[in-house]
This record gives sequence, C-alpha cells and structure tokens, in this order.
Amino acid sequence: MVMSCLLIGFVSEGYGSCGLLTPLVIEPKTTVTPCPRQYPGITFYYLWITCQTKASMSGTRSAQPVPRNSLGDISVLYVSVLMRAAAAEGADTAELVSRFQLDRETLNSPDARISIPRFMRLGHAAIGVTGNPALGLRMGALSRPVDAGLAGLAGETAGTVGAAISTLIRYALLTSRNSRGTPSVRPDARQACFYSIRPYNSFNYFVVDSVLAAWTQFLRTISGRYDVLERVSIEYPSIGQDELFEGWFRCPVHFGAGTNSITVRRETWETQSLQAQPAMHERLVRQCEDERQQIEKGWTTKDRVKNLLTPLFQGETPDLQTIATKLGVAPWTLQRLLASEGTGFRELVDETRKQLARDYIRETDTSLAEIAWLLGFANPPAFHKAYRRWFDLSPGEHRKRESKNGGADGTRTRDPRRDRPVF
Repeated sequence: MVMSCLLIGFVSEGYGSCGLLTPLVIEPKTTVTPCPRQYPGITFYYLWITCQTKASMSGTRSAQPVPRNSLGDISVLYVSVLMRAAAAEGADTAELVSRFQLDRETLNSPDARISIPRFMRLGHAAIGVTGNPALGLRMGALSRPVDAGLAGLAGETAGTVGAAISTLIRYALLTSRNSRGTPSVRPDARQACFYSIRPYNSFNYFVVDSVLAAWTQFLRTISGRYDVLERVSIEYPSIGQDELFEGWFRCPVHFGAGTNSITVRRETWETQSLQAQPAMHERLVRQCEDERQQIEKGWTTKDRVKNLLTPLFQGETPDLQTIATKLGVAPWTLQRLLASEGTGFRELVDETRKQLARDYIRETDTSLAEIAWLLGFANPPAFHKAYRRWFDLSPGEHRKRESKNGGADGTRTRDPRRDRPVF
C-alpha cells in the first residue's frame, strides 16, 4: 500500500461561458486537505491518494505488446482525460464509449492502448457532441500529473520545474507512440516541443491543443504559478480563436508557426517544484527506465530502423547514412546487421512504406496526394505505382472497399466538409 500526495490547483478566474475553468477533481477514496499556500487566482489542495501497487513497485513488468497499428497508439489514460473533458461539457460519454467500442475493462487497464487514428475520431466526435472546438484546452485544464502515468509522477517529483517537464517528456514513450515523431525538450531555450502532425484539420487541431495545454497545466500545478509561459507556437493557422487561446495560456500565441511548442518563463523554469522529493524522484525515474527498456527490449535492428524511418519520410526518402548516424553506427555496420536479420535497407524502406500506406488508407481519409508526401514519394503517380505493386489494386479502390466496411474498427467517421483525420 502506498500513500501519494499530489498538489492540485483550482483556478478561480473564469473565462465566461467557454468552459475552461480548472476544477478540483476528487476521485473516490481520496482525502483532500487545504494547502495554506495561496496564489492569485489559484487555491491549492493536497490530494492524498491511497492505492494498491503490484508489479509497478516491484520493478518488474511484462513487455507491452508491439502496436498493431503502424501509425501509432496512445494510452487509455488520455482517453479518460478526453472523456472527463467531454463530460464536463455536458456530453453523454457512455454513448461515445459505446459508439467507439471501448469496454470498461479496456478503459480501466493501465496498459491498454488504442490506435491514434481511433483516438482522433473519438476526439472529433466529442467536439461534435459538445459543440466546443476548444475541447483540447478543456482537456489540458483537467489534466493531472497522474494522467501521464508513471512519467507524470516522476516528473512532478523532480527538483525544478525545468527538470520536471523534461522528465515528463523524456518518458513519453511509456504512454504513446506515433510514427510522426516524438516530443522533445530544448533546455537552453526552455522549450517543450510537440512534433508536426500536418496537414491539419478538425480531426487533429485538438491533439495539438490538448498536448500544449496539458504541459502548461502540469507547469502550473508543480510551480504554484499561473503565468508560466513566455509564448506558445502552434503550427496550424488561426481558426478564429486567438483571443480565447491567449486568454487561456496567458501569453502571446503564434498560429501558423514553424513548430508546436511552449516557451517557459525563465523564473518558472528555474523554480523549485512544489512536489520535489529526491528519493521518490530517483525511484520513479528508475521505474520509468525499466519500463522503457521493457518496451525496447525486443526491438531488433529492423525495428529500430523502422522507428527512425517513419518520421523522416515526409516529402523525401531517408538514406542509409542518415539512419546509420542516428543509430550511432557506420553505414556498412548497419547493412551487416540488417543482413543478419534477413533484410536490407531498401527492402525495409519499402516494407515500412507499405505498412504505413495500408493503415493510412484503412484508418484515415487523408488524400492520396498527402499520403504520397507523408511516405516520401516524389509524386502521387509514384505512390500509385508502388501501391499497385504491394496490394494489386489502386489506393482509391482499396479505400472504397474499406469505406463500405466502415473502416478498420467500424468507427470511422466522415466530416460533412470532407475533413480528413490526419496526424
């Protein structure tokens, strides 16, 4: 039995009817104690949570299964946050869960994941039900460190705010995996960066919003400050909510930027975390490392190369030298390692493209021209030719067949304006 303390903030400053208040969420079997520390607009509480821990505290875990979807997957922890936000906006979450075939056992399993395309469709549906296009901000406002799993708990116990957000992002693999990239931190610039998921539309705006907002809420929770950012950069163009976003983030928000990122104020970055606990931080980081090693333990050289290839495809084909450099080996060594596994670099590039192409066609409405770019083909005709070679039919014909079947999981949705779920 382990007793854990989390500091949760209730933001008393309102933003009209946009529904972006940060409430204190009390789970069953928790004890709430007022915290004497007060800040303008925020009242903090110590939230003591008693929970049973099994293998996670013993340091042994079984390896998580290899994702079945080549586009990526995400922990149901984030589904819970999405459902919490939708419920706060008045949505019937039971109907959403049923529509997307998410049973209680899956939602209550700490290791369960769903494909990222499915998560985007779920988010798009929740936005449609609530009528709130800024649902991603609502998700961020309702996020707690524990919603990021072990990485969130390890992060909040770090010594400084900068070390905390760096820890949280360093172990992002424990709760999500995306073919488009991985989040990163630039300590010198005090920046937390989310990778590009262009092209953008109503299926993936909320993904960027929720990630940047959750990081911001994390910083507010562990610093005890509300104004924690210098600026926010968002890659997609303005959709007419600039004032709302600047009001929520409390800093300039630049749309149409070159990155998706938040820049933290220097005084915030360097301040001590309110939840700093060196002994627990060391232990939790060790557990994060153990989990990450378990995930990567079964990876072959082939798996590692494919993991590096997918984010680099966009508009071009990565070469052997580039991948070898990222792996820290000479090109000839990489060729030898792949040969020992019965494959070669060119064959692996082709195989990776084939798997991604199949999932883009089956699970998204991404245009064929966009898929060609995402897979690094020089032009759409080159993609069409390769697709016929792989599947003995055109991508358009394959998509029509999948549309009749309702998509890979039967929950595919189409926006009446022909928006496409893309990441």
